[in-house]
Amino acid sequence: MAYGLLKGKTGIISGALNEKSIAWKVALKAHEEGAKIVLTNAPIAMRMGEINKLAEICEAPIIPADATSLEDIENLYTKSMEHFGGKIDFVLHSIGMSPNIRKGKAYGDLNYDWFLKSVDISALSFHKFLQTAEKLDAMNEWGSFVALSYMAAQRTFPFYTDMAEAKAMLESIARSYGYRFGKLKKVRVNTISQSPTETSAGSGIGGFDKFFDFADKIAPLGNASADSCADYCITLFSDLTRMVTMQNLFHDGGFVNTGISEDVMEMMNK
Repeated sequence: MAYGLLKGKTGIISGALNEKSIAWKVALKAHEEGAKIVLTNAPIAMRMGEINKLAEICEAPIIPADATSLEDIENLYTKSMEHFGGKIDFVLHSIGMSPNIRKGKAYGDLNYDWFLKSVDISALSFHKFLQTAEKLDAMNEWGSFVALSYMAAQRTFPFYTDMAEAKAMLESIARSYGYRFGKLKKVRVNTISQSPTETSAGSGIGGFDKFFDFADKIAPLGNASADSCADYCITLFSDLTRMVTMQNLFHDGGFVNTGISEDVMEMMNK
């Protein structure tokens, strides 16, 4: 059910835009809630064609942008403002990739050039989105940035390797730029630490299936789905959360605060 929470608002949805992704679901829900949106992803990642289907459903233009390129990001904001006829109200940063994970490198055998690439794509790109928006004066007052994070920024998960450092930096950028943008324009900057989620990105991590089941048994509410994460993003884009900023918000069914669950104890006793 749509409530018109984003009626009259404009936004940019960036990230892996396929039907399993959180970004896809956020785009659909933003459209349902009355927002006008622009879709973006790296040009090389758009060859799959699914983004065109989403653009048709949401009546949204596609503006390709490499999230590590300042020139591309500037073009993205400029063309988005031209399309909207004004400034922007919200931005979703759903961007993350580790060459080391993709190529099966263990944490003790990282390729450091790839490590820098992980940080550039997964964290510094968020700073570039924020800094470029400030320099272009692209955001309306009380606008909202949301980036997707993961609990490996605070706790150790061996399979997450160098992405843990990237997510820790992502969350730090949200705090630091959240202060700056809040003082300048009342713009909010937050991250969401989502449950392990059955997306293309999540399922590409080794051992993901077993950990997904483990987290589901630990969290008293179970794992949060991609759809429910999209709902949460919508609230953070809306005026209902005007005073929420510089936060890393756990959206994980209670996993973060649960030491051990009865389900896991029963499983260990078998």
